[in-house]
Amino acid sequence: MARFVLDHPRVVAGRRVLDLGCGGGLVALAAARAGAGRVTGADIDPFARLALDLNAEANRLSVVGLDDALGASSDWDLILAADICYERPTAERLTAWLGARVAQGARVLLADPGRAYLPKTGLKALAAYDVPTDLDLEDRTVRHTTVYEMAAPEG
Repeated sequence: MARFVLDHPRVVAGRRVLDLGCGGGLVALAAARAGAGRVTGADIDPFARLALDLNAEANRLSVVGLDDALGASSDWDLILAADICYERPTAERLTAWLGARVAQGARVLLADPGRAYLPKTGLKALAAYDVPTDLDLEDRTVRHTTVYEMAAPEG
């Protein structure tokens, strides 16, 4: 997702961006560097939030940290979510929330390396990347990852 944002800065330019499940903030930092108007990085893990703050400071980029985006008011124009479909309850909860944000007018981009709980419908592929991975975390050294745009839920 970070590579996509840096390759396509017009996607984030001037927008209010949320990096959902931001981890250490790589995507949030890419959005800030690419010209987003305001960037929020959200993660329920306090260590991830600390890493986000430290990485933003080290890179001299303005990123606001948030503990739980799902309980916050949502005025984001663009929501970026990368690799959130690794576990069924998490994927179902987050993709439902993202679908509701799309229905309210937000643009949602979802990057996924082929996880089992990625929604089977409502996604349009925008780009694909081969991402180097670590065998301590994955079952291979490269994951083919696709960046999708989420469509508004039907009904």
